[in-house]
Amino acid sequence: MTRVRFIAPASGGLLVTGARVALANALFARGQKGHFTLRMPAGEDRITAELRWLGIKWDAIGEAGDYAAAIEHLKSIGRLYPCFESETELRAKREFRIRRGMAAVYDRAMLKLTPEQRAAAEAGGKVPHWRFRLSNRVVTWTDVITGKREVKLTAVSDPILLTADGAPAAALTAAVDDIADRVTHVVHTDDGDGSTGVHIDLLSSLGFNPDTITFASLPALGQTGRLAIRNLRHDGIDPEAMVAWLGGGGRFSLRGLARKPDPVALPALNRGVLARRDFVSVTDRLPAGATEAFWLAIRGHIDLLTEARHWWDVVNATIFFPIPEGSAELVRHARGTLPEEPWDARTWSTWLAALPDGAADTLRQILTGEEQGPELAILLPLIGRSRVMERLRGA
Repeated sequence: MTRVRFIAPASGGLLVTGARVALANALFARGQKGHFTLRMPAGEDRITAELRWLGIKWDAIGEAGDYAAAIEHLKSIGRLYPCFESETELRAKREFRIRRGMAAVYDRAMLKLTPEQRAAAEAGGKVPHWRFRLSNRVVTWTDVITGKREVKLTAVSDPILLTADGAPAAALTAAVDDIADRVTHVVHTDDGDGSTGVHIDLLSSLGFNPDTITFASLPALGQTGRLAIRNLRHDGIDPEAMVAWLGGGGRFSLRGLARKPDPVALPALNRGVLARRDFVSVTDRLPAGATEAFWLAIRGHIDLLTEARHWWDVVNATIFFPIPEGSAELVRHARGTLPEEPWDARTWSTWLAALPDGAADTLRQILTGEEQGPELAILLPLIGRSRVMERLRGA
């Protein structure tokens, strides 16, 4: 059976990058009739709420693996070694190598530590962090999305697997949990060959055959990936539009996710989704008092649901918009020809027939403050004659 997982961020809410990875895993598992495990830090209810908002479902919440046993195993085979350098010392080493045009790779100086030197460091109150000694080999694999990949582990710094305060690092927990959950596919953001190479080498060191895992690396999204799902949701992005934008619309395939979502395309995509929404599905997110007639008038003309507030104010509020220069004569004529109520969808065309050509654009700006928007034939009866006249007099 296909088994995948999503590792939620350790703190904070879900970002676009994480949402895309979670969606890819969920849809892939569904398509393969497989099993999707969600690995969550304790207390991160916000992330599960955001995943549910996106319609993402999982089969299980992953349990923490036996990290202590893995640590002891790696120590026993000589693959985990203590390091007593402080962050200041490590930073100085990196800067020294960079200044000389050398790769900023950890120099493994602590492997040369004698028992006496280690005892002296511990006696002096130093507590080590622990690094994983990578193999001196070239790791190769075939990525479902990006194809043939390889990394020379000698060009990668030995990663820290255990911090000085005893906390297992993400690289260790991911490997241990992948083994425990019998993961068959790792669908993740492409963070470089080094990261995947470390994961493969670590799996091997823990006695697991990494060839049983298929990797699929989604391209990094840069600044777009740092957008918070919470903010996009607050702005009025619809979950259906978000899922389609992230690559989950239509027929899903992992290779299809090689296309990066374009942030410029999201508003138009969202507008199309909102245009199909009925009043009942959005009523709790509209301004208080908003009616079905109002929603039917504006849907298809807003990119974000939060824009409904502006149009509700256009319909109901006592506001005066900037008047186009040179429109005084038109305004006087418009006041004199404004039809009496009752108004319906034909009122706008009746009024325009009594005005000079080109009056429509000027009146739209005076009445709504916008050059484009919902059809005034539908919007005008919602604004009402007294409010239209008030804005014309204000002009």
